[in-house]
Amino acid sequence: MTARDTRYEVLFEPVRMGPVIARNRFFQVPHCNGMGHLRPAALAEMRGVKAEGGWAVVCTEEVAFHWSNDLAPFAEGKLLDDHDLPAHQLMVERVHAHGALAGCELVHSGRTAANLEVREAPLGVAALPVEGTHPVQARAMSARDIADLRRWHRQGVERAMRAGYDLVYVYAGHSLATLQTFLSRRFNTRSDAYGGSLENRARLLREVLEDTLELTAGRVAVACRICVDERVGLGGLERGEIEELLGMLGELPDVWDFMVGDWDYDSLSSRFGEEGWQEPYVRGLKALTSKPVVGVGRFTSADTMVRMIRDGVLDLIGSARPSIADPFLPNKIRDGRWEDIRECIGCNICVASDWTVSSLRCTQNPTVGEEWRRGWHPERIRPKASDAKVLVVGAGPAGLEAAVSLGQRGFEVVLAEAAPRELGGRVALESRLPGLGAWIRVLDYRLAQLRRLRNVEIARGSVVDAAEVLRYDFDHVAVATGAHWRDDGVGRAALHPLPIEPALEVLTPDELLRGRLPAGERVVLYDDDHYYMGGALAELLASAGKRVALVTPEPLVSAWTVNTMEQRRIHARLEAVGVTITPSNVLTIAAADHVRFASVFSGRETTVPADALVLVTARLPAADLMTELERTDGGPRVQAIGDALAPGTIAQAVWDGHRYAEEVDDPAAPNRDLAPFRREVVALASPLTATG
Repeated sequence: MTARDTRYEVLFEPVRMGPVIARNRFFQVPHCNGMGHLRPAALAEMRGVKAEGGWAVVCTEEVAFHWSNDLAPFAEGKLLDDHDLPAHQLMVERVHAHGALAGCELVHSGRTAANLEVREAPLGVAALPVEGTHPVQARAMSARDIADLRRWHRQGVERAMRAGYDLVYVYAGHSLATLQTFLSRRFNTRSDAYGGSLENRARLLREVLEDTLELTAGRVAVACRICVDERVGLGGLERGEIEELLGMLGELPDVWDFMVGDWDYDSLSSRFGEEGWQEPYVRGLKALTSKPVVGVGRFTSADTMVRMIRDGVLDLIGSARPSIADPFLPNKIRDGRWEDIRECIGCNICVASDWTVSSLRCTQNPTVGEEWRRGWHPERIRPKASDAKVLVVGAGPAGLEAAVSLGQRGFEVVLAEAAPRELGGRVALESRLPGLGAWIRVLDYRLAQLRRLRNVEIARGSVVDAAEVLRYDFDHVAVATGAHWRDDGVGRAALHPLPIEPALEVLTPDELLRGRLPAGERVVLYDDDHYYMGGALAELLASAGKRVALVTPEPLVSAWTVNTMEQRRIHARLEAVGVTITPSNVLTIAAADHVRFASVFSGRETTVPADALVLVTARLPAADLMTELERTDGGPRVQAIGDALAPGTIAQAVWDGHRYAEEVDDPAAPNRDLAPFRREVVALASPLTATG
């Protein structure tokens, strides 16, 4: 541990929030995680690790407090009755074990809950369709419904206190809460005492705040999370109204949590928003209340955090994604361990966990979501159980993570990379694409770790074949040679190679990422991958002066990025740089000077003139070395990892590299008959008893 830099002392000052005191200014705001009520043990352990890492306040995700608020199929929190208490008590216990405060964000979702499971009509501020495309409408809440909601919220607060929480949220943000929809002109068209003027629209928020303060009676802190600008202009919540609102309610809660826009704005990916982009929307609001203020900004720079405090913008540094990327961020800043910080890259793969209802994951931190399930920890890894020597071939994301984690376990490791100078594989290349510069942090962090590991040797410019591997006394070999993009059109839409004339210039992302551009002006990019690559390359080509037509079999460009909340912005960016977008069409023929597509609905064909075709379809593992080694008798134990095993995301490659390092000397690892992780199994309820 090094001496604490006095420049950052302010970050470690305690902050009073009503009846409780945060030990420092690091505040993990509520965030979804794909686990929620479905995986409570995993969730509790994940939150507990953050408390261990120095976060002063660790909060839940949004937690429904009444059965009529059903967010199925999403895995959010539930505190509907006493049956839910043990799961919350477990999380509180894990957070308290490390000296942090535990916060609970109670939510009534209104029109964002389609109630697919309970099948009751959702309750909303007005009679409006629910969010999304479900054929469901919310009914306008009556005076009785409003009274019910206040009572239900009080019941939720009482249960949260019994669970042991130190802080309870009144939630009016992200366009995900009924309280915000009452507050906003965008949703509230009522003509009763809860509609019209700002005072009327704020009435329910005031009542719920006052109810909560009366019930808590100084035993726990009360936070209010509120959207300070919906970014829709005068038709919704904006700065002027929020300033007026703070004049009315500014002294009620014990702490304010300010956020901006809908969730996709508040959690902009690094491709579309810099660190701290919310600052202009929040700056100055703290002067309108004497209560402490927390806000987010994907903060990873300690200097930026200090400026937020010194300039009077915030009192508490709010964090969701950076706390996932590095649960020990506060402790590392405290101890001056700058090279050990896993800076969030803003890729939003963590956000995708919520949308896909799967356990939390992170590109930088492969252990998140695995703390309970596999016993992984972001800062500790068990020592080696043997004196085995390990060769890792390939220094892309999987190979780098494997080498670092193996080295930290104490193994003697050689990391062989074919490139003469640059490490990082696809990370080094893809981080040069428009908007993806922050992704280089995946490489930077692991290089910093390797520089300190004397037991890991890096061999650059090493093209390794099976014969060379067998000449050395390695006990284990990890083949992390990556993958290459296909140039034959095979992908999701075409399972066999397509007819492509040799006269047409055909490129894959591999060539473009290494700096090659099409010779001609008219470029057709066929995206059957559907994540970020097709859109990023189209933007790159358009910026280089090419006339780009992007064609995809999906109805949306970069369709999977709805899960990272980037899709609309990618589409808008491509339109802005002049890319022509043709959705719902599959490639059928590529001729010398044109490309032919067919509608996925009607089969109607369209011909597009083309000087070049860029295929973003599927990848094949670079499997030559693995194939050679599998054919040899005896020798080391060999395993392909990352993209060399099965091409996927960078996050998956990093995870697989870490898994390899954790399991390399585990005698049970080759046994695939049983799950290599703990499972949370639903307990059966008692059967109904027949009567009459």
